[in-house]
Amino acid sequence: MYEKKQGKKSFWYPYIRELDRQRGRGQLAVESPLLWSEAELAYLTGSPTKVSYATITADVRARAEGIKREYNELDTVWFMAGSLFQQYPYDIPTEAFPFEIFKQAFVAVQSCVVHLQKVSLAQRFALVPLGPPLLAYGSNCRAMLTAVDGAVQLVVDRPYKAGESIVVWCGPQPNSKLLINYGFVDEDNPYDRLVVEAALNTEDPQYQDKRMVAQRNGKLSVQTFQVYVGKEKETVFDMLPYVRLGYVSDPSEMQSVISSQGPICAVSPCMERAVLDQLADYFRTRLAGYPTTLSEDDSLLADANLNPKKRVATRLVRLEKKMLHACLKVVVDLIGQLPDDTVSPCPAPYAPSLK
Repeated sequence: MYEKKQGKKSFWYPYIRELDRQRGRGQLAVESPLLWSEAELAYLTGSPTKVSYATITADVRARAEGIKREYNELDTVWFMAGSLFQQYPYDIPTEAFPFEIFKQAFVAVQSCVVHLQKVSLAQRFALVPLGPPLLAYGSNCRAMLTAVDGAVQLVVDRPYKAGESIVVWCGPQPNSKLLINYGFVDEDNPYDRLVVEAALNTEDPQYQDKRMVAQRNGKLSVQTFQVYVGKEKETVFDMLPYVRLGYVSDPSEMQSVISSQGPICAVSPCMERAVLDQLADYFRTRLAGYPTTLSEDDSLLADANLNPKKRVATRLVRLEKKMLHACLKVVVDLIGQLPDDTVSPCPAPYAPSLK
């Protein structure tokens, strides 16, 4: 920000000018949602990626709060490490630059962070000015940025012809992170995922016993399940023992679970129906939170004149909905496999929560 204030006198002027032109835009000519207007953020309604200053949620919440904390701490750094700023004869940071300018600068710098390979964790990330804004990123390619003799090099995986676009691996990031960091979504991203959080009921008289059983099986009292694209069935099957545990209400049955030393694999038909109904309702509720259906998303994406931000947002929510639909199908199929799928679900006074 200080260098930008010097204009053409700054050594970094050509880079700053190009970053301003890009403004953190990625390969789809879309900037990070951190810089979107409220109307544009509405494109992400239903997605855990959605960020609003009234209701700030999921992936962007921590990022936005972190940016604000960074801004608020600038003055402390200025006062305590003044030597860092001696060449800049300006007022203290928060007086020289409003938060909106800082946020724009933060996003521009953030868009130049690259994920390096074959290095230690301490060296995993590097700043490459104009790298990501001018590169095409992909999740399935083999060309990558790596550290070689103290420098960052682009190592390609095959011979390229003059004028041919080089697509670079962007690291194992879900689409929500790719959109926040670089302003694009990868339709073929094998690292794409959604999060389901399940929690045992703390008011349950048997909560401590259930917590112990969960921990014994590698789970927490508040457990995060990662739904990876293409592996939705595995995630649902991983969730089932945990949710079943929350439904156990009979003390003698709980003692049987404790002595079994393993996860709950078999329960009564009515309890299994209750567990599967809760999961099905959860996935249906998440899907209902989106204002459009998958077919409506397809129609939007077929419009060649669709706003670029709306296009990338629609791509994101469409991929999220596909994962949720896949999870729902797994659950519905399991309900259909019950000995009697008309059995009424057991009451569950202390069912676990899902969000």
